[in-house]
Amino acid sequence: MRRLILTAILLAAGQAASADTIAIIGTGDVAGALGPEFAAQGHTIVYGSRNPDRDSVQELVAKTGDGASSTTQTEAVVDADIVVLAVPGMLVAKITESLGDLSGKIIIDPTNPMFRGDAGLEHAVDTSNAEIIQAVAPDAFVVKAFNTLNWRTMVEPDSSGGPVSIPLAGDSADAKETVATLCRGMGLDPIDVGGVENAHWVEGMLILWINNRYTSDRDSFDFYLRRTP
Repeated sequence: MRRLILTAILLAAGQAASADTIAIIGTGDVAGALGPEFAAQGHTIVYGSRNPDRDSVQELVAKTGDGASSTTQTEAVVDADIVVLAVPGMLVAKITESLGDLSGKIIIDPTNPMFRGDAGLEHAVDTSNAEIIQAVAPDAFVVKAFNTLNWRTMVEPDSSGGPVSIPLAGDSADAKETVATLCRGMGLDPIDVGGVENAHWVEGMLILWINNRYTSDRDSFDFYLRRTP
């Protein structure tokens, strides 16, 4: 019901008047959370999978509805305006390279590069996945987003007990505003935190979140970044 109400508000405001084709690369939990939410805002969803005819992929397509489909990863991005890399964090460079020419497309990066160290999860790259993706696809518009929360909170942000922020890092103001509109349509609060170089710190937020949430003697939390005047 929340999603239907939000979609109606966006449509009434004219924010969803221009529907995009969104290719979601991957079909796991993050893809399964974002795809149906974006479809409910009027966008056409194409899932890119290594096995597009697999039963679980077809179940996700059916769950998404609204004209959703599945195909190979390279085919999914051909006519896409927006590409979501809902893939394992340590594979983003290889997968981005495999997709071919992404020039002019918005790439949403919800991934986190992590490894398990002595003190818990740690950041696994010197820069960030968003910067790695931008280097591989220099003529695309990379936006770091949706990486600081779990997929359940993406679908039901009210379960957090209050507003939930989505930090957006990227070099294109227009691309960030497009992603911000998607966030608002999900009941999430987008916050522009600057250029793609700041994705390093945004990825660190998820590491802090996980290390606190799954350690018994620490407080768990969801991020809310309050705007100041």
